[in-house]
Amino acid sequence: MRMRFLGKSGLKVSELCLGTMTFGNNVRIGALDQKAADIIVSKALYGGINFFDTADIYSKGQSEEIVGKALGKRRKEIILATKVRVRMSTNPNDVGLSRQHIIEGCNNSLKRLGTDYIDLYQVHRFDFQTPLEETLRALDDLVRQGKVRYIGCSNFAGWQLMRALDISNYNHWERFITFQGLYSLLRRDLEYELVPLCLNQGLGILTFQPLGGGFLSGKYRRGQPRPKDARLVDAKLDFNEQKAYDIVDVLDRVAAAHNATVTQAALNYLLCKPAVSSVIIGIRTPEQIADNLKTTDWQMMPEEVAQLDKVSQPEQVYPYDFLSSVPPD
Repeated sequence: MRMRFLGKSGLKVSELCLGTMTFGNNVRIGALDQKAADIIVSKALYGGINFFDTADIYSKGQSEEIVGKALGKRRKEIILATKVRVRMSTNPNDVGLSRQHIIEGCNNSLKRLGTDYIDLYQVHRFDFQTPLEETLRALDDLVRQGKVRYIGCSNFAGWQLMRALDISNYNHWERFITFQGLYSLLRRDLEYELVPLCLNQGLGILTFQPLGGGFLSGKYRRGQPRPKDARLVDAKLDFNEQKAYDIVDVLDRVAAAHNATVTQAALNYLLCKPAVSSVIIGIRTPEQIADNLKTTDWQMMPEEVAQLDKVSQPEQVYPYDFLSSVPPD
């Protein structure tokens, strides 16, 4: 398993990160109990993964508890990430990015994870009700107290992320080193503003839903019924289905050229994109983790990346369509 630096930090993480949203009682996502999670975590560690991502809201804290128990004494060997922001109870202050909720959320996550520090503490999404200064100062305090080592954000717009970085820079506070966002061959929206911003500011991108909710796993085929055991079997798709099948066709050819699977090709593509530090994989079975781990055994050729870029090219919107058509001075 190859390692990469997490943004411009000196922290190294595996190219694949084990996402643990499937741990806990969320039947729609996975509902893996402790025994099943122990097996997957062990296989991930054996395969070279040293990066694990969870959140307090995943199964209302159960995911964190399961991760903590699964890691046990191996906790010091890995980089552990979790998140705060989403409502955890009916308490009016048990939500958001206030100093109150961040500090209490961190303390509660530490207890559930069975650890005395969090390697990467991420805000789950932007909070329009709380000043960024309050949020960022609270995060800076947690770093200074030793409860948190690095901070990151998820689901921010470009202007929100840049504003946060400016505030941190001005006040000499800890700044975000990562951005976690939705990124796949089916959803390349990050490339408009957030990828250039992360490259410019030195943030590492962590991608979630890299398989488009499972559509790019190879289970979905043109002209065939959707697989009954898949997440998208009854879902309304948020992407062009016929274009998605065109992407799968190209992934098929690329995978065949490397004796790989469609899943591996979809993940490998993201590892070829600029600013990506790690691709978060969601696992429900031991067979899935075994297949995903083979992703880093090979590397996609530049011409194959170009083919996938072309077939998955998103529609350009203003001002990007205008800017791309303007000749250089």
